[in-house]
Amino acid sequence: MTYAITQTCCSDATCIAACPVNCIHPTPQERAFGSTEMLYIDPRTCIDCGACADACPVDAVLPVDSLPDTQQEYAAINAAYFEGVEPERVDEGPNFHPWGAPTFARSLPSDFAPIRVAVVGTGPAGMYAAEDLLLHTNAQLTLVDRLPVAGGLVRYGVAPDHPATRKVGDTFARFHTHPRVRTHLGLEVGRDITAEELAAHHDAVIYAVGAATDRRLGIPGEDLPGSIAATTFVSWYNAHPEVAADTVDLSAERVVVVGNGNVALDVARILVCDPEALAGTDIAGHALEALRASKVREVVLLGRRGPADAAYTRSELLALKHLSGVRLVVDDHDPRIGTSIDAAGPNDRAAVLQGVGRARVDWSLGPAPGRRIVFRFHSGPREILGGESVRGLRVTDGSTQDAGAGPSEAEIPAGLLLRAIGYRGVPVAGLPFDEATGTVVHRGGRVTGRPGAYVVGWIKRGPSGGIGANRACAAETVGTLLADAVSGALPAPTRAPSAFHRLARRRSRRAASR
Repeated sequence: MTYAITQTCCSDATCIAACPVNCIHPTPQERAFGSTEMLYIDPRTCIDCGACADACPVDAVLPVDSLPDTQQEYAAINAAYFEGVEPERVDEGPNFHPWGAPTFARSLPSDFAPIRVAVVGTGPAGMYAAEDLLLHTNAQLTLVDRLPVAGGLVRYGVAPDHPATRKVGDTFARFHTHPRVRTHLGLEVGRDITAEELAAHHDAVIYAVGAATDRRLGIPGEDLPGSIAATTFVSWYNAHPEVAADTVDLSAERVVVVGNGNVALDVARILVCDPEALAGTDIAGHALEALRASKVREVVLLGRRGPADAAYTRSELLALKHLSGVRLVVDDHDPRIGTSIDAAGPNDRAAVLQGVGRARVDWSLGPAPGRRIVFRFHSGPREILGGESVRGLRVTDGSTQDAGAGPSEAEIPAGLLLRAIGYRGVPVAGLPFDEATGTVVHRGGRVTGRPGAYVVGWIKRGPSGGIGANRACAAETVGTLLADAVSGALPAPTRAPSAFHRLARRRSRRAASR
């Protein structure tokens, strides 16, 4: 029996470090690390020890003979990654593969004095940075978050029917009560305290504030009632304190989701799945009741690109195929769509759509009976239609495009539109900001022109990469910070740590401190 990595893989490489026979790839030392959708276990070298499953923070590693019906495909997906690749072996010694020389990423002077570091944001990026500092240095940390509950995107951005993914938050939560950590929730930098005040009480400040807003479509009608960001919808069903319970209206039968990344698939799945399947999760109570009363029967996923270039991962698309009572349909309005799906190889993303029904959808008709998700590729939004609220979307239609002419158009009637085309960072008070990329200007995590200020996560590199990508990102930033500390480049704090805790309690009645 071997193990396989499944849908919830977060790619943080904890399993790789635990594996005694190097059967999990790509490793952080390999070029492909960070560019594959997930990690994979080689069934030829796996020795069934289970170390990877014990180490996995999101329960993504399972024995192949115990895979549930909805994840049977992952045995083949893991094996396919290693087709044509011979495993490395050694001729002598007790190990099954050659090991590299040991490396020590953190090398500090023996007399390295404790430094005081504030981490703004308690999502994965901030907590990977905190973990690195706590495990490898004697630093004293102050965790600051503007929300009343820690967790960031793990708490407010993961779908409630993905409880295993949320479990990574348990890994981080152990650091909230670490003896060298003080935590202040409900405290916002720029509103309750200034960046300068934070810096005055600490040797360094790491900003891990993520990408707090969404990208816009830039088309007419985008601000009509009924046109909202998918990120708002996600926050709504996750009980985000800044999103009201009545934000989302599910009285329409058809919803259009613009975008074809994993967030788009998440919201489509939540909209059409059986609400009772969500009843045992930690979905917001108001969202569950709204979904029970929902009239939504059809979700249209609109993508500018074709099936081969969609932004979602195979694992999330596979999950849609196992939704009980939900049909998947590919709108066959453009001949390029079927050609791309049919030509896809077994490891290609588009191959998942092989076997999914195709039909030329007549948008003049209402949604078909039952519940379904329609994939409409090679079609971009042109205008959101409506008066007092959204009533439809005008889109490009490649099926009737004349040679030499501009794209023809079609109209998709819908009562709700969700834009799921990506996140975007917002300026951080007192830090240089690049409007083009939506990130803080930095070099190796060190904020340009602000000694003692650092960034990590999406505000550093842009909204790309999942949970595990933040581990390597945090390692780079912490490495830069420690190099500055050793060289004496950090500005010395002018106020005592206890003074900051008194300041935080005085400035915000909402703040909860530990």
